[in-house]
Amino acid sequence: MTAVSVPRRRPAAAALTVAAGRWYCLPEMQTIADASDGDLARAVIDRATGSADAAEGELYRRFAPRVRLYGLRHLRDEDAARDLVQHVMLLTIQKLRDKSIRDADQIASFILGVSRTAVIDLKRRERRREKLRETYIDVRAFDPPASDSTLDVDRLEACLARLGERERMVVLLTFYAERSADEVARELGASAGNVRVIRHRALARLRSCVASSEAVS
Repeated sequence: MTAVSVPRRRPAAAALTVAAGRWYCLPEMQTIADASDGDLARAVIDRATGSADAAEGELYRRFAPRVRLYGLRHLRDEDAARDLVQHVMLLTIQKLRDKSIRDADQIASFILGVSRTAVIDLKRRERRREKLRETYIDVRAFDPPASDSTLDVDRLEACLARLGERERMVVLLTFYAERSADEVARELGASAGNVRVIRHRALARLRSCVASSEAVS
């Protein structure tokens, strides 16, 4: 993911001129670093002020460390936290450029909300991938390979997509939704015995697809 560009350095006189502009109207403010969060957000929204690049850089400088700490606290992974920073800050700046944020003074709350939503999505995605790993373990029980190769979840997802709709639904309801054969049968309008047959056939096809993909990788 592309990082936000570092703002260009301006001479002190130019910085003072920017500070005296429409969005930097506080008389005691001497540099862009003295601007409020809302002033910075408005400067990005109103590109005509000529201070947008510097405002974007200052917003990134202020909020990137906070988003990173939020990511570390909830994701417990440095790389994931850094990815979160890039995602949140790029989205925030894009929304400001598009004038999609109505209340610039609430920019801090907006960034926190985006961070929270992104973390929830990441955790949901990881839970889904974990379910796929568990499904793969169950598939391998039919015919364990000689070596313990690392699971490629993306490959497994592609193999799931190749299953028929009914087979895929049975697999996902069984291993992702953790439903019994009787529960799956009631949802699909089939007998529990038929569900077990479909599940066995689907797992066999899934295992064959994954093994075949590994063989040519």
